[in-house]
Amino acid sequence: QLVESGGGSVQPVGALTLSCAHSAFTSDTYSSGWFREAPGKRREAVSCLDSSGHRPIYVESVEGRFTISRDNAKNIVYLAMNTLNPEDTGIYYCAAGGHNYCSVHISEYDDWGQGTQVTVSA
Repeated sequence: QLVESGGGSVQPVGALTLSCAHSAFTSDTYSSGWFREAPGKRREAVSCLDSSGHRPIYVESVEGRFTISRDNAKNIVYLAMNTLNPEDTGIYYCAAGGHNYCSVHISEYDDWGQGTQVTVSA
């Protein structure tokens, strides 16, 4: 089971760091991903990391502002979010996939967290 934390409310250009704990993240066969669901929109990929914790992929809208990282010793994946804007508002989900490559496709992830709310507003 994945457990996310770190969501909250922040003003524009503020920052938040999300955390996701999962026992699978100690394994070199599970990749990790962050997705988000904005109000009234479909769930979309934000970023992913391969099972070794390298070669991240970011969607264009967060490139240069968000950083995904992984601490296998602690079973935790992080998403550091900087220069947040209102378009980043949504429920953020962590996911674990039973493959060693980074994927932005929802269908390739097996386990999902319950989501954590991120709200960016003045």
